[in-house]
Amino acid sequence: MLRIERQEKIKEWIAQKKNMTIKELSKHLGVSEMTVHRDLKPLIEEGTIIKTFGGITYRGDAALDAPSPKEECVYCRKKVNESFAFRLILSENRIEAACCAHCGLLRYQQLGRDVLQAICYDFLRKTTISVPLTWFVMDASLDLGCCQPQVLTFEYKKHAEQFVKGFGGKVFSFEEILKELPKKMHLKKAHRCQE
Repeated sequence: MLRIERQEKIKEWIAQKKNMTIKELSKHLGVSEMTVHRDLKPLIEEGTIIKTFGGITYRGDAALDAPSPKEECVYCRKKVNESFAFRLILSENRIEAACCAHCGLLRYQQLGRDVLQAICYDFLRKTTISVPLTWFVMDASLDLGCCQPQVLTFEYKKHAEQFVKGFGGKVFSFEEILKELPKKMHLKKAHRCQE
């Protein structure tokens, strides 16, 4: 099967299933996972699909409304910096973007069960990670000029712990940060974004 034929098959399957893993695509197409990644690159760039942790999600017509670096944060209205962007994927292919993990987590709590999937970027490696599998560092001495209290995201706990050794702060799992961030916000009395 030619690359263009594989890409058409991927579009067809993802439109039906809405979410698929790289492993599933590899098996269905009879090619390596590396080949699948190469086939997906143009589809991601054109906005048909978005890359998620271990797979892809259908964007369909929502591609026209996809977050861009100039879009405002859904929570604090600050411009979204792609390096720190936090995406919430909702029903009916709606996607919301937050400027950072701080705002993304607060919005996640507001939406609750309406969130089908949440993704962010690893602070060090800039790879896409699934939010429930993420490790979070809060209160590091490194100030990136975004919302306070600042929350940084890491795919691996070991990397988060090593970061804390150099820049301070504390490491939290997803469940822990969902409890700790609102407490911290209550103590500070307000959400704060730096301009």
